Amino acid sequence: MPVPVPQQRAVSAAETTHGADLTLLVISDDPAGTFTVPELPSTTGARVRVRTARNLTEAGRLLTHQVDCVLVDLGVAPPAAPRADSRPGDDASAHPELATLQHVLRIAPRHAVLALTAEDDAERAAEAVRVGAQDYLFRGELDGRLLSRAIRYAVERKRADIAQHQLTESRLRAQENARLERGLLPTPLLDGSDLEFAAHYRPGRSRALLGGDFYDTVRTPDGTVHAMIGDVCGHGPDEAALGVELRIAWRALILAGLCGDELLSTLQQVLEHERQSEEIFATLCTVDIAPDGRHAGLCLAGHPAPLIARHGRAARLLPYEDGGPALGLLPGARWPRRQVQLGGSWSLMMYTDGLIEGRVAAGESRRLGQDGMVAMINGQLDRGLGGEELLEAAVAQAQELNGGELTDDVAVLLLERDEDRIRRRGRSATHSRPGPGLSAGVQRPPL
Repeated sequence: MPVPVPQQRAVSAAETTHGADLTLLVISDDPAGTFTVPELPSTTGARVRVRTARNLTEAGRLLTHQVDCVLVDLGVAPPAAPRADSRPGDDASAHPELATLQHVLRIAPRHAVLALTAEDDAERAAEAVRVGAQDYLFRGELDGRLLSRAIRYAVERKRADIAQHQLTESRLRAQENARLERGLLPTPLLDGSDLEFAAHYRPGRSRALLGGDFYDTVRTPDGTVHAMIGDVCGHGPDEAALGVELRIAWRALILAGLCGDELLSTLQQVLEHERQSEEIFATLCTVDIAPDGRHAGLCLAGHPAPLIARHGRAARLLPYEDGGPALGLLPGARWPRRQVQLGGSWSLMMYTDGLIEGRVAAGESRRLGQDGMVAMINGQLDRGLGGEELLEAAVAQAQELNGGELTDDVAVLLLERDEDRIRRRGRSATHSRPGPGLSAGVQRPPL
């Protein structure tokens, strides 16, 4: 489920101006007229345009996104009273002598701000920088060259501050996304199983954490390993959320003892209650592997059949012609469970259609399909790949054939059983059992 992306906002000129003309807004109510903006030199060929406001109300009207910098005279009358929504520590009560400046900083949070004060008020000027101004200037020492340089420095410093703030926000968002992703993607429950597990997940939407694909693996107390993979139609955040709900519901139903048609019928009820539209459906493939690891039950709900590779033989699709419809299409549908023989050593790969719907070559309309995927996997197996390396290589090759990123979500799950390794592990456990002279309280090492 993706973290919401903030709506687009208008940006101030201070964020976008590089070597172009600048606009300065001067806020000064000098009744004697002794303060005038000095003539600003144009040494770089860029001009500085000046707008003048006599009070904060007029400044609020003139403060547009075309303004690059605000020069505020700290002698301007402050607002009548602190804003009701101001926070402790940044309102006039904390710095009453800087109430005017703080009001400007509040209404111009993305503009460069310069503070203007008298020569004998250095402490107040330094405090102005501490509360948020980019720099300060003394009224009696002001000349065109100094003001021009201060404006350009303030604009560049504000731009750097904004960029740093955005970078920090981006890093925090990435960290939060990673935590969210870890929480939503499943942790397989396979303690005590002889099977090896690997998975690869890649959402199709740019910057998304999750797509509509989902998977899970659970070992129940009787030693059966249950695995599933599914795909909610569509690619938006609602579909991703529904995929997470279906995965969690599947795990809960498995732990409650449901299997086969009863399991899928209940999942269909969950989908019908949680989906945003009656047009939303989900495909699903479930496998329950017997405790001996040599045979399994298979149910398909509109989903492509898994691929199996047995020791010394080429990979092929598990035969399954009488699967049921996708979840959410037909009320009262049924999903028959078919027994399949796995053998002693095997690799079982479950996948979503995002892996097989890519093109066979850039610019071609023909898709990879299941036959192309089987050939591709056999090529990876011939190279001796297995586990996560096999899945990563398969997705990478599918993208290469497609001529770029796959547009659909991709989820691939791999379960492997190596009978020779299991025997070796069993012999090792037998040799390490405690002898007659050892205490009965010494535990055996886990198998």
